[in-house]
Amino acid sequence: MLKFNYKYAFEDAELKRYESKALEAFDTLTKKTGAGNDFLGWLRHPEMYDKDEFERIKKAALKIQKESEVLVVVGIGGSYLGAKAVIEALSDYFPLNKRTEIVFAGNTLSSTYMVELLKYLENKDFSVNVISKSGTTTEPAVAFRLLKELLIKKYGNEYVSRIYATTDKTKGALRVQANELRYESFIVPDDIGGRYSWFTAVGLLPIACAGVDIDKLMAGSLKAMNDCYVKDFSKNLALQYGASRNLLYNKEKEIEILVTYEPKLAYISEWWKQLFGESEGKDGKGIFPASLVYSTDLHSMGQFVQDGKRIMFETVLKIKEPKKDLLLKKEVSDLDGLNYLDSKPLSFVNDNAMMGTIFAHKDGNVPNLLIELDRIDEENIGYLLYFMMFSCGITCYMQGVNPFNQPGVESYKKNMFALLGKPGYEELAKKLNK
Repeated sequence: MLKFNYKYAFEDAELKRYESKALEAFDTLTKKTGAGNDFLGWLRHPEMYDKDEFERIKKAALKIQKESEVLVVVGIGGSYLGAKAVIEALSDYFPLNKRTEIVFAGNTLSSTYMVELLKYLENKDFSVNVISKSGTTTEPAVAFRLLKELLIKKYGNEYVSRIYATTDKTKGALRVQANELRYESFIVPDDIGGRYSWFTAVGLLPIACAGVDIDKLMAGSLKAMNDCYVKDFSKNLALQYGASRNLLYNKEKEIEILVTYEPKLAYISEWWKQLFGESEGKDGKGIFPASLVYSTDLHSMGQFVQDGKRIMFETVLKIKEPKKDLLLKKEVSDLDGLNYLDSKPLSFVNDNAMMGTIFAHKDGNVPNLLIELDRIDEENIGYLLYFMMFSCGITCYMQGVNPFNQPGVESYKKNMFALLGKPGYEELAKKLNK
């Protein structure tokens, strides 16, 4: 289902030197003895998830699909990136069949975005899935307030039946509101942080509304979990990937570029950037996660990757079997010089563009790691996302950082609250305004 190849980056003997440290991190993660161990509910989630809630999610998705042209998912960070990543990866570029459209709000404070979204929804039947553990995070709270106003205007007292809240089980502003107004609600688990929550109700409700088979998605993540729990460095590819990142980091490769040759995987990269960036980037440590879509970005960023400062490596996400393909045909005139590709599938051209780039960048001292999936479907995407989360835990513990907190995120919030005039931040406001 997934293969990992490091031969375009370093020799076997180099990686072997990291085996014992990777196995030590494996024990720290799986035995839950490290920093942040109260947020490890995701580790066994593919087999331990709440089956009753899972069925409620599928039932709610059918209801939303039946009565709504649009589902607005309100959330920021891990409350939306996982869902958007899976939906984008598994949807057609140009859908021919009508389905409930999934749009996102609460991930930006752009006034233009909100005005245009509200205008777009005026003449459409829509529902809202608001996702927030606290219910007070500024970006989603602002968006939800505005969307709720439009729901009341369109549907009157019936508006509550079109709100689905995914929040804390017992506490928080959104939980209080959901209980008082009787929104249908789902649970954000206490022991799973946002960037690890895509396969809880946080991600699964919008994913199911998009028509994705969430049973198959969970089956893929379960397969990955079983493979990742094998304590054998030669067989556990998540251990090898985590160790490879540390090896390259110690060679002063401080930027990792996740590369895909399939544009629909671009939001997988966005999810991956939050996962590794928020988990690893602390205590003055960490690899900066970036992403590019080739061959598009070879004609913009390709020059820098080939010849710029040598501080990066690439992890290439390869798809073995494209979902769709077509053959190139020769023309009589051959003015574009492409007749040598007669009867070749377009995927053949894409694959060789990939290999040519890997060879060129390796020669340019940009090591390349290669992750190969059989195809883009629910099982493979479920497998990939769990694999990445497990690898992230390994690489963070190898570096000696807590993979499950995000202390730096709070800094901007305090300043924002002070500048907005929120009560309790008066002294900070004086300092900042001065």
